Amino acid sequence: MKLEEKIAELKKRDQMALEGGGAKRRERQHKEGKMSARERVEFLLDEGTFEETDKLVTHRCHDFGMAEQKYFGDGFITGYGRVEGRLVYVFAQDFTVFGGSLSEANAQKIVKIMDLAAKMGAPVIGLNDSGGARIQEGVMSLAGYADIFLRNTLYSGVVPQISAIMGPCAGGAVYSPAITDFILMVDQTSYMFITGPDVIKTVTHEEVTKDQLGGAHTHNEISGVAHFMCRDDAECLSMVRELLSFIPSNNLEDPPRKACTDPIDRSDDKLDTLIPDQSNMPYDMKDVIHTVVDDGYFFEIHEHYAKNIVVGFARFNGKPVGIVANQPAMLAGTLDINASVKGARFVRFCDCFNIPLVTFEDVPGFLPGTQQEYGGIIRHGAKLLYAFAEATVPKVTVITRKAYGGAYCVMASKHIRTDVNYAWPSAEIAVMGPEGAVDIVYKRELDQAENREEMRQQKIEEFRDRLANPYVAADRGFVDAVIQPRETRKKLIQALEMLETKRDKNPPKKHGNIPL
Repeated sequence: MKLEEKIAELKKRDQMALEGGGAKRRERQHKEGKMSARERVEFLLDEGTFEETDKLVTHRCHDFGMAEQKYFGDGFITGYGRVEGRLVYVFAQDFTVFGGSLSEANAQKIVKIMDLAAKMGAPVIGLNDSGGARIQEGVMSLAGYADIFLRNTLYSGVVPQISAIMGPCAGGAVYSPAITDFILMVDQTSYMFITGPDVIKTVTHEEVTKDQLGGAHTHNEISGVAHFMCRDDAECLSMVRELLSFIPSNNLEDPPRKACTDPIDRSDDKLDTLIPDQSNMPYDMKDVIHTVVDDGYFFEIHEHYAKNIVVGFARFNGKPVGIVANQPAMLAGTLDINASVKGARFVRFCDCFNIPLVTFEDVPGFLPGTQQEYGGIIRHGAKLLYAFAEATVPKVTVITRKAYGGAYCVMASKHIRTDVNYAWPSAEIAVMGPEGAVDIVYKRELDQAENREEMRQQKIEEFRDRLANPYVAADRGFVDAVIQPRETRKKLIQALEMLETKRDKNPPKKHGNIPL
C-alpha cells in the first residue's frame, strides 16, 4: 500500500470514528433534548483544545453476532483538553453506539486517561450517558467497571473527579459517579438507580417511573446523591466549568485565584440589624454570605438537599473558600442526619484540595425525635465533627447567633483546631437555650413559686446575661474576638491572609476510621 493510500485509509477511519452511531441516531439524541457525545466534549472544553485518545479502538467480542458490528471508539470518546487554559481529562459515553454500553475495550480507554490524569495532576470529568454493562461481553464488562472503580478510589483526594449524568446511568455503573467528588444531573433526561422500575415492580410490586425512581429531582432533593440539577446539557457543562474555577487541579496545588475589584474593607450596615431581636425568629443565612463574599457571588453545592445547612464556594479577595453555614430559615438551623452528612462530605472535599473553610454558625442543637435517633443521628452527627476536626486547611468560624450544646462543639469550634473564631454581639453560646436551662436549673424554685411565669422570665433574662453571650467564651479564649457584624468581610479576609502559610498535619496513620 502506497503512502497516499495509507493516509487515505487513516482519514477514512478518523471520519468513521467521528460519525459514531450515525446521523439518524444523533438526530434522535437531539430530539430528546440531548447533545451528542462529541458536541458535549466540544462545549465543555476551550475551543480547539481537545485531543482524542484511542479513537480507533474497537471491541473484542465475537459472540452473539458482535463480530460484524464494530465502531471505531467503541462508544466512548476519551482524551484531554483545556478549561480556562487548565489541563483536564474527559470521557464521554456515546449513546448512539451500542447505547453507550461499557465493554472491556472502552473501559481500558477510561482507565488509561484516569491513570494519565493522576500522573499529570489534572481533573477527570466523566460525561455519563450509558445503557450499562455490555451484556454480550459478560464478566469482561463487569471487570471493566471494577477497574474504573479502583481508579476512582485510588485517585480520590488526589485529583478532582466530576461526574455529569446526562442520560441513563443504572446498575453497577452508578458506583463510579458515587465515588467521585461531584455529581451533576440534567432534569428530565438523566436518571440513576441500582435496579430499574421493572425489577422493582416484580420484586416489591411497587409501580414507579424512571424519573420518580432516579431522576434529577429525586437525587437532588430526596436522596442527596446528586449535587447539582441542570435544565439542559448546556447548563450542566457550564456548571462543570464554573465548578472547576474554584478548585485546584490536584491535591498539591492551591485553588486558582482571580483578580478582585471588591474592596477588602467594604462594610455593610445592614448586617448590624440582620439578626432579629427575638432569638426564635428566623432569618436567611444566605443574606450574610452574599453580603460578605466577593461581589456577592456564592456558588452553592447541594442546594436542594438538607436545606438546614448551606455549603458552597465563594471568594474572599479573589481566593476561593468553602463555606459551611447553618440555615436558621429551615428547621431553625438544627443539625439532622442529612445536614450532618452533607456538611461532612463538603468539608472533607475542601480539606483534600487545600480550600480554606469559613463557617457561619447559628445552631440551636441537633434535631430531636425518635426518627433521628433510630436513624443514627449519633453516628451521622459524628461525621461532621470528625470532618471538621480532621481538616488541616485554614479554618475560620463566625458565630452569628446560637451556638448551643454539642452542636457548638461540632460546628468548627476552637476546641477542634479551628484557627480563628469570631462572634457577633448577638451570639448566644451555652449548653442549651436560656428557656430550657432555666426549666432544669430552677425547676424546684419555679414549682414552688406563686408568680411562676414572672419568676421564670426573670431567670431567663439573668441566664442570658450571665452565660448565653459571647463574652464568657471570649474571656476563656474560645472566641478570639467579638466583632461588629458590619466588619465581618474585613475580619475574614484579614484572618485568611494571616493563615495563608498555615502548616498542620494529623498523626501518622494509614487512615482514620470515620464513623460511616
